[in-house]
Amino acid sequence: MFKSRKRKHQEILERQKNVKEEYFDFDRIALFFNHENHEKEHQVIDDRTLKDLDYKELFISLDRTSSSIGQQYLYSKLRVIPLQASQSQIYDDYIKHLTENKEQKEEAIIQLSKLNNQGAYFLQRLFFGESIQKPKWFWLIQGLSISLVASLLISILFPAVLLLALLFASVNTLIHFWNKNNVLGYSNSIPQLLVLHRVAAMLHKKGVFLKSQNEVSQSLQALNKIKRSAIFFKWESTASGEIAQAFDYALDLIKGAFLIEPIIFFRLLGQIESNKKDIKTIFESVGELDIAISLSTWRESLPYYCIPEYVDAVKIWNSESLYHPLIKTPVSNNLEIASQKSILLTGSNMSGKTTFIRTVGINTLLSQTLNTACAKQLTLSRFKIYSAIQIADDLLDNTSYYYEEVKTFKKLTKHSQSEHFNLFLLDEIFKGTNTIERIASGKAVLSYLNGSTNLVFCSTHDLELIDYLQKEYAYFHFEESIEGGQLIFDYQLKKGSLKNTNAIRILEMNNFPSQITEEAKSLAGDLFKIKSMTSAKNL
Repeated sequence: MFKSRKRKHQEILERQKNVKEEYFDFDRIALFFNHENHEKEHQVIDDRTLKDLDYKELFISLDRTSSSIGQQYLYSKLRVIPLQASQSQIYDDYIKHLTENKEQKEEAIIQLSKLNNQGAYFLQRLFFGESIQKPKWFWLIQGLSISLVASLLISILFPAVLLLALLFASVNTLIHFWNKNNVLGYSNSIPQLLVLHRVAAMLHKKGVFLKSQNEVSQSLQALNKIKRSAIFFKWESTASGEIAQAFDYALDLIKGAFLIEPIIFFRLLGQIESNKKDIKTIFESVGELDIAISLSTWRESLPYYCIPEYVDAVKIWNSESLYHPLIKTPVSNNLEIASQKSILLTGSNMSGKTTFIRTVGINTLLSQTLNTACAKQLTLSRFKIYSAIQIADDLLDNTSYYYEEVKTFKKLTKHSQSEHFNLFLLDEIFKGTNTIERIASGKAVLSYLNGSTNLVFCSTHDLELIDYLQKEYAYFHFEESIEGGQLIFDYQLKKGSLKNTNAIRILEMNNFPSQITEEAKSLAGDLFKIKSMTSAKNL
């Protein structure tokens, strides 16, 4: 059933408002990021931190891009903190402009959707990769093509020369099919280059591009020659029916006999090589626009958000009504860092400690990459972000859980000595070893990480750490209550250390044998008495 153009456009606009249901091929989505030069950026978020912050789930949630280009560009920008905060504010300039010009925004979405193609993922190859070089014997290709034309002309007067022409045609056809492997290597990217040129030209004409308007104009003009060469190739036949297919086959034989395709193909690659900068300019301008529209749509789906404020001071992270964007019904929390102290979180399992640490990390990342915070207000320093939340043993490397922890925290200690402001997100430090050495090593590492330019968020079940870190860390906790035999979590961040624990009570709720629970209560009472006596003696 055929749909009208108006209905198709309406479906595109409606689809852009929702979370994508398609498969996310992160290998392809990451291609632009993998090849981009990040030397001048403030920080590239490492793989461990990405995993700890549920980066893929976060990306899927906020990706409302209309094109494959925009999707790749968003992936890259979301995991790279720019050198200057102003670099992430360009999206708000776009959002303001497009909010005031709704028709331009809708036209941009429709045009960008034309680049929502698997082949568009490979456009980055045209300006990052090295083009195939002409073979040293390329002169022979040109000579054979001219020889065939000449022999056909001569055969008009001397028919016997047709045999020579047939020989040239046969040799040329073999070379033509040899070159097909080269052509196939660009079968995804060059057709999409034509689409990119057409889409960018339309958006430029509509005046959608902002600061890069003049630069885009110059790049579009530079690519006109490439367009004329690229349009020659019928990279992917869409012909249907026997007559159309026969025509395509005959046309391919003619191109092969006269070596038209190899000659134009290598000329096209030369033009691409000379205009890499222009292709990249258009690619990035389209990607930037698509991110802005996507960000605008995502913000509209949030309960609320704010534009973060930055201060040129250490250990500043103050928020009002902060929440986790991936939780459907999130509980918000306020936090104000005072007295230049880092944060130690206590609480039982499932009470919200780790989720809160992730909330801090995700919002620090979103603030510095997309200029957006899931809060009513957020003021922070410009941080590099490092984490150790999900640590696992490496069976392939024959590495135990504890040794994996050791390697991870060793890296963090190195980062802590840099001149930058660093944010460390830690969950249950050194839980792979015994209690005494865990507390001793944990205290030493936490004191070391809590340098003058570093802010640490760490959760722990070891309440003993509180006694040793009072001067360096502020204490907060999450707690639960038991009502009607059910655990009730309010996920509210509270000042101070955890006073009440319910671990043994939860055993009782789950019908453990009374012999176990009574013995556990007795031993816990003895241990708390010893701890109280030790604490009093230290005082």
